[in-house]
Amino acid sequence: MSSSQDTKQAHFNVFLRAAGHHAAAWRHPSTTPELTFQFDYYKRLALTAERGLLDSVFMADGYVGTGRRLEPFTLLSALAAVTTNLGLIGTVGTTYNEPFHVARKFASLDRISGGRSGWNIVTGHTDETAFNFGKQSHLEHSERYRWAEEFVEVTKQLWDSWEEDALVFDKAKGIQFDDSKLHEINYEGKVYKVKGPLNIPRPPQGYPVLVQAGSSESGKELAAQTAEVVFTAQPTLAEGKAFYADVKGRLARYGRTPDQILILPGFSPIIGDTRAEAQELEDELNSFHDIDRHIAALSERFGIDLTGYPLDAPVPEILNPKGIEDVNGSKSRHQLILDMLRSDANLTLRQVVNRLSAARGHLTFTGTPIEVADVIEQWLDEQGADGFNLMPPIYPEGLDSFIDKVVPELQNRGRFRTAYEGATLRENLGLAVPANRFSASAASGIASAN
Repeated sequence: MSSSQDTKQAHFNVFLRAAGHHAAAWRHPSTTPELTFQFDYYKRLALTAERGLLDSVFMADGYVGTGRRLEPFTLLSALAAVTTNLGLIGTVGTTYNEPFHVARKFASLDRISGGRSGWNIVTGHTDETAFNFGKQSHLEHSERYRWAEEFVEVTKQLWDSWEEDALVFDKAKGIQFDDSKLHEINYEGKVYKVKGPLNIPRPPQGYPVLVQAGSSESGKELAAQTAEVVFTAQPTLAEGKAFYADVKGRLARYGRTPDQILILPGFSPIIGDTRAEAQELEDELNSFHDIDRHIAALSERFGIDLTGYPLDAPVPEILNPKGIEDVNGSKSRHQLILDMLRSDANLTLRQVVNRLSAARGHLTFTGTPIEVADVIEQWLDEQGADGFNLMPPIYPEGLDSFIDKVVPELQNRGRFRTAYEGATLRENLGLAVPANRFSASAASGIASAN
């Protein structure tokens, strides 16, 4: 499928999630959900990803629900000690944290890992989260994104508050650090007021790689303003191309260029040596999921009772009577389901549940390693993606199959690296180290620009 044009190589992050990304992964005979809270389980997955030369692993996080994951900073710090090149991306929400804490933790993780950290910036989306922090309700959607913009700006200023050469350790003169190269930020915004400086030196990467996962209008604007990597759910190439063009088209107004942001849609491939073998695995996984529970969840989301509706009849037109603008949770996920229902009038309720169970609305594909590589290549060539946020349906088998069978195929096509480009996540993603706003060179550049 590749042509004589300049060959674009793919970037890959792998999203670590308990037994896998299929809703019924934990029931599959090859998975071991009882190891979800064991470090050696994640160590094995991380080492597999690094053996396959993937850019990074990613841990999601949240503050509600039954125990399904370890806390990201703790786990990623431990993984930093057993990996060498692999990036380590963790989700940290802006609504229920403080910028100083987050800046300090990521500076620590970046130093522990030798410059391999990344921050997935989210705002949260449920009242249940608010209740766990003594709040009466979750912040309104646009308001929490306004908080997030300030939050990110404060953390960046805190990381900049130490110039790179501030540490001296001159034993003869008794000077540990140069006071003139530590800076109070004295930030005052509508939400935050922070004096600074941070109490740990600037991260080796300058900032951890900034990742953003929202695909709502507010989310896309925040991504264009701050993100360097975007995780997104785009179930078709047409939707992927539209999102890719939309986000990259917003960058100019923030003085940014398209190569300063990488868009990685979620991708959950079910891989078999033959298409029949792959389809057998998909059918097996679908046979395990609790369809009644998923129908109840859809009913709650849309305020329409689908209980008892024929599973193999076309789904009735499901519309949110309040309108998407009134959804205060995840607008992008709500819209994704609406778009799926509207795109095919013949979709049955069973098919809808199967699609959502497979990867929660992300891109899925069932086929051979060569066919999976074809899909990846097409998305790269048609500007639907710069790579993918891999979401194996089951662990460890799904990741093993991708590393052992798809990666070599992509390497043979010149579509994926054969060695890491550098030691840091920024180097491997081809992203520049951000200038320190307090350094002499950065300050003179700002002055001349003004």
